[in-house]
Amino acid sequence: MLTWSLTALTLPLRYTWKISRNASTFKTNLLVQVQGAAGTPSGWGEAAPNVRYGETPEGLQAEFAQLQAAGLGQCHTLDELGRFLAVQQPAHALRFALESAFVHREAALAGQPVAQWLGLPMPAAAVPTAASLPIMEPGEVAGFLQQQGYQRFPLLKVKVNREGAVDLLREVTRLLPSQLLIIDGNEGWPDADSLRQSWETIQALPGLRVRLLEQPLPAACAADYRALKGQLNCPVFADESVTDDADFAEIARQFDGVNMKLMKAGGYLNGLRILRETRTHGLQTMLGCMVETSLGIWSALQVSGLADVCDLDGFLIVQDEPFGLVGEELGHLQAHHNWPSIRA
Repeated sequence: MLTWSLTALTLPLRYTWKISRNASTFKTNLLVQVQGAAGTPSGWGEAAPNVRYGETPEGLQAEFAQLQAAGLGQCHTLDELGRFLAVQQPAHALRFALESAFVHREAALAGQPVAQWLGLPMPAAAVPTAASLPIMEPGEVAGFLQQQGYQRFPLLKVKVNREGAVDLLREVTRLLPSQLLIIDGNEGWPDADSLRQSWETIQALPGLRVRLLEQPLPAACAADYRALKGQLNCPVFADESVTDDADFAEIARQFDGVNMKLMKAGGYLNGLRILRETRTHGLQTMLGCMVETSLGIWSALQVSGLADVCDLDGFLIVQDEPFGLVGEELGHLQAHHNWPSIRA
């Protein structure tokens, strides 16, 4: 019988993390451990609850207790765990923590790197990542960039909302002309017409270089996305529009790429399915994250060989990140171990 445990992690952030729908100065994530017989490796996984999907730390803790009572410890293979979780249907972030902990333990038992155990190409020795600029007043941008040194990253993701997007992007491009940008709207515009009006002004900003625009409208605005397809002179990527039951042929009619987050996918297996569906439908692939420790980012790096773009800076937002499983130098990430070993 396997023994599972869950520990809450209160994570103060290095700065106020503000996106179009909320702002926070700390996050509460959950650390999951699975253990077998004494002397065998443990597996570790992380859950980063996301309010967009109705996830809270308290809710995930209650779900974990229910899973324990329902027989979580009786799952001895990945297939058994998958079937169990399909019946119980916990929140996606918790599902990912459980599945990844199990996979990490199995890889350690097999003596294989996690990517190899999953049948994937090994991650590059140094994986380039974007870094994120949260929503802020334009007058705060220069000081923030100087303090964080985010000019060192090959991509800068700028979080925007409808009201402040133009002014924020004007200041970013003034300070960093020709910096390649991801513009992330987090569903901040209500419809295609309002986005077109803003985008006309944004495109005219001197020094603007856009790699992609991420989920500017709500996921429910499928007709608007179809009307915008190919009209904005940059790729538009889906994030919130990609769910477990997404029709990827329809996603391809709306978008040019997909941002897959393991926390949102609910596990390696579903995340890999999403990446492969994305490729099958001729779309670009992006690998994203929530605000996570290096454990969650380490996990994402295991599938980074399948991504065109990586946005894996979530651990850099955490003050005093606790595990040190990933290093960063000049905007490139290095995984330090074949599987995560943690002292909780």
